[in-house]
Amino acid sequence: MIELYTDRLIIRNIQEADWPNVLALNTNQSVLKYIREVTSVADIKETFNQRLAPWDYASGKWLTLIIETVDTNEFVGLTGFCRESEAMNRAEVGYLIAPCHQGLGYGTESLKAVIDWGIIQFNIQKYIGYCAVKNLSSAKVMLKCGFVQEGLLRENHSIGNLKIDEYIFGLLPSDIRT
Repeated sequence: MIELYTDRLIIRNIQEADWPNVLALNTNQSVLKYIREVTSVADIKETFNQRLAPWDYASGKWLTLIIETVDTNEFVGLTGFCRESEAMNRAEVGYLIAPCHQGLGYGTESLKAVIDWGIIQFNIQKYIGYCAVKNLSSAKVMLKCGFVQEGLLRENHSIGNLKIDEYIFGLLPSDIRT
């Protein structure tokens, strides 16, 4: 069982009771605008059920964690990572924040907690993150966490028929400011 705490947040394992919030987040086009098209409820439920299963870092599957406020246990969003390279012990980060909680620093606060935990638990040697060039909010979250923009990947991602340029960010443990 994973439970991480910050001053304002609880970051914990996903549970069956989280389904309504996860569904709402994953069907919100404004949240997914730079990530992917909204998929069917059946596809979202299948992914949700997969993420309920016990997680193992070595599996390379996504760890999906729920972000809630400490004081009211209000749903804020999702965060997590997956092992991207076994040989390099590198992990990719991801996060989705509900619109009503965007711009309040919750993405940054939760990502910092998850990064620190991953370094301690799994000795992760590098985190990477991708974001659409137009997704300025996501880029700001990574920069505030200490990530460095390492490059531009042209037409690296597609949403429907639209080709998306993405920035790639990297974070080494030595980049983290205390």
